[in-house]
Amino acid sequence: MSDVGEFAEFGEVPSTTLAEVLGGAQVMDAGIRPLWGPGPRLAGPAYTVRCVPGDNLMLHAAIYRAAPGSVVVVESGDLEYALAGGNVCAVARRRGIAGFVVDGVIRDLGEVREAGFPVYARGIVPVPGTKKGLGSLGEEVRCGGVGVGAGDLVVADEEGVVVTPAGRAAEVLRTARERLAAEEAQSLDDWEARHRAKVEEALRAVGYTD
Repeated sequence: MSDVGEFAEFGEVPSTTLAEVLGGAQVMDAGIRPLWGPGPRLAGPAYTVRCVPGDNLMLHAAIYRAAPGSVVVVESGDLEYALAGGNVCAVARRRGIAGFVVDGVIRDLGEVREAGFPVYARGIVPVPGTKKGLGSLGEEVRCGGVGVGAGDLVVADEEGVVVTPAGRAAEVLRTARERLAAEEAQSLDDWEARHRAKVEEALRAVGYTD
């Protein structure tokens, strides 16, 4: 697993930039969204959890095992029972967990929002899950259509959720920062000129004429 502080700079990189660098295969589907906002960008190494559908035991166990700064990423395959509520999120925040990215639903949204704890999920439901099912911790999971391994770098903001494989983190971070620097140095006039030229070239390539 990546060290929590090793790639702290990922918190400065928008998900849009990472998506351009990594491609769509590393971007979670649009159903995984922030449940409140505007909030801070969520970034950190994944602590992976797989829950049995309808059951939340392993996520509740994870908040006592994940290192501070971790993003708890959960595969559940269930939209009828809440994986967590206000108290679980409050304890996770108190223990230093950066936030949750959940392929499922939670409850007590008002409490979660008031606590300022970032949660990205498919929605909310008032019905709690059970605590009887043995899932897993620290194994690869699938969340929002993307495979996530323990220690992969997760960045989530209002634009979406992007997963950088741990083995590519240094390379991706370097490329993303170079892209951001180039964008910052470019004026809108320069961008418009380059953009228009690309559009016109693409139109010619498909045979369009005015």
